[in-house]
Amino acid sequence: MDGVDVGELVERLGSDEDAIRKMAAFKLQSNVGDPSFADIFISEGGLPKLRYLTLHATGNTLAYSLTSFSRLLEVDKGWDHINQDVVERVVELVVTHPLVNILRGAMAILGAIVAHQRSPSTAPNQPDTFGFRALKPAIAIYPQFLEMLVSRLSSADHALCANALQLINALMRDAISNDGEAEWPKFIKKLQELGVIKAVYTLMQSTALQDLAHPLLEFQALTKVLLRKWREVVVDLHKPEHRRALKGIHLASNPERPSDSFEDGEDGKEKKHNPEKWRRLGFETENPSWEFEETGYLGMMDLTDYVRKHEDAFQKLLLEQTTLPPRTRCPIARASLAVTSILYDLFEVDQSELDDTKGYMALETRSNYDKIFKPLILQWSRLHLAGLQAFFRLWKATGAEREDFIKLVDLVRIALEVVVGGAKREKSVQEVEDEMQEHDSERLRQLQMELLELTYEDTWGHHLRQVRDGLNHEALQFMKEQRIRCLLQGAWFPNNVASKDDAGQITQQDLKSTSASSFRYLKLSHNRRFLHYADFDTKGDQDPGLDSLGGKRKSYPAVFYQGNASSYLDIPTNLHLLVDLALVSSVASNISTTTPSSTRSSSSTVQPQSTTSITIHGYHPSSSSNNNQHARNPSKSTSASTSSSNRSRKEVPLLVLHPATRSEASEWLDGLLMLLGQQPLTSETKKLTSLVSEYGLKIRLLNVRFDDQGAEGLPEVPSREGLDEEYWYDMGSA
Repeated sequence: MDGVDVGELVERLGSDEDAIRKMAAFKLQSNVGDPSFADIFISEGGLPKLRYLTLHATGNTLAYSLTSFSRLLEVDKGWDHINQDVVERVVELVVTHPLVNILRGAMAILGAIVAHQRSPSTAPNQPDTFGFRALKPAIAIYPQFLEMLVSRLSSADHALCANALQLINALMRDAISNDGEAEWPKFIKKLQELGVIKAVYTLMQSTALQDLAHPLLEFQALTKVLLRKWREVVVDLHKPEHRRALKGIHLASNPERPSDSFEDGEDGKEKKHNPEKWRRLGFETENPSWEFEETGYLGMMDLTDYVRKHEDAFQKLLLEQTTLPPRTRCPIARASLAVTSILYDLFEVDQSELDDTKGYMALETRSNYDKIFKPLILQWSRLHLAGLQAFFRLWKATGAEREDFIKLVDLVRIALEVVVGGAKREKSVQEVEDEMQEHDSERLRQLQMELLELTYEDTWGHHLRQVRDGLNHEALQFMKEQRIRCLLQGAWFPNNVASKDDAGQITQQDLKSTSASSFRYLKLSHNRRFLHYADFDTKGDQDPGLDSLGGKRKSYPAVFYQGNASSYLDIPTNLHLLVDLALVSSVASNISTTTPSSTRSSSSTVQPQSTTSITIHGYHPSSSSNNNQHARNPSKSTSASTSSSNRSRKEVPLLVLHPATRSEASEWLDGLLMLLGQQPLTSETKKLTSLVSEYGLKIRLLNVRFDDQGAEGLPEVPSREGLDEEYWYDMGSA
């Protein structure tokens, strides 16, 4: 405002020369947004001249004048100069004028007029000055107004898109608030037919979101208002549109006519009808109107939309159901209403206007856009279809019955929460539909259990963590004992090692050479201090015991044998050999510690890679150490003198095993490690440890009573009448 002579500016607006008027309007648009400047401008008599330019100017002068007028209205000034002539002129510009700078100002003026609230000082002889009603006479003259308005949403000019969307928002809000129950749905339907949903959906997923954030968020909030309004409409069969919708669903089901000639009379009363007219469509009773109580007219709209757009699939599904027993028939109508309720809760349609205001405040940070904007809500009908088809698939795949309806609804809710609730702003509805098809009952059940565990964590988090830590320790000790018992039981291994070098170490050449013995039997001693083994040409009918391995014969550990290579080969193939675990330093293996690929069978009979091996490393014993007593517990640390002695000796491979199966490899590798006081490495052992721990937690939770938290309405405990003590369980693939 500094340096601007308001009186001179007003005088220039009334000049006969267009260049002078244009410069004056240009200066005015940058200053009139200041309320104090606006007051002086009006007091100097500038408002009538600005209105004249709005009605009669052209080119840039008109553009600057429209922008000035819109900014004047933003500061709540100049409303007394808004009449039908101004409205009609601006509507004409929106419909006929191609220039973007003129369209921006024109739409801004119309948006302000529609959104303006009538004040008590408004003259009573101006009933249609503001709101949507003020535009209706002009729209009657230019009926293509709404079509042109929606088309502006595709403009490359972001400011024009924002102004057009703000005007559409104002029209929708005014229609919902002030029009009758029968009027506003028609207006909304017309906007949808013109493509406003598709246009806004595209804008909401675009990269130009920052320039359109506020009007887009308002449109999203208005969409929730519409859904809430439709849900609040009670389904009443006395209303013609409700009765027609329900009758359309019935006729689309291709009902069979009775064999006699009974038909509907002219008075609308049925003389005879199918006793399961509505139950065959999936309703619980023959009076379907009360079943829309929770979803209202919104539920009827979704069901009608599905039947109308997928009539063939609807009829085919009904035909399939007629061949099934009544208890196993899919309740199509109830499923549709359930999916509507799920989507309604998922998008938090019932949230208050205060929550939308918080959304406006969060727009200051671009990182919040993915949390605030939910473009998928604009694809309501396609999401409803995806959820309904998921219900049909689950019903068929699980062989569900009528009593399982709630369980399947819960699974569909989880699928929609995961796929739709976790979707990013840029995610297309086609991707959502594809992901919904990928979720089978097993995957959804797993997600359901994970959500249940999270619920337990929220309720008893501290106590659960303590219990879980204790159960993890118990499970690890349990698996340690199980793996060690596998070693105590003994096992056969293919014998691939035939020779060694003079130093007693096994070389790569040794591993490749062909052995005279085909098998090696390995077994842990009862005191868990020695690994006994012997080589055999063939497997016997029974596994050899420690006594049959050699009894009290002198031990000749192959890697400890002090002779040369020729004397080593002279050892009998069934000679009793052993490894002292007190001298073992480490156990190494090339077995994978990750879970096998899903494309490979997880059965224990699957053969691992031919190079799979377990190598036991230890220290070459000195002559003095051979006479020493062995430690009673090899898993504990030895004395300081023994440790010092071990460090002074050279570490060599003591024994190499070649497990025949993945399960056997896991048992022996982790068994040896845990016997030495180390942690298990293979995924099989870790998975079983976790399985034991989780089952232990579930068993503990069975002791939690419903009345522990003061819950009301205790559930009925199912009877065990007719049941025995037999049960089936599956430990899962290791």
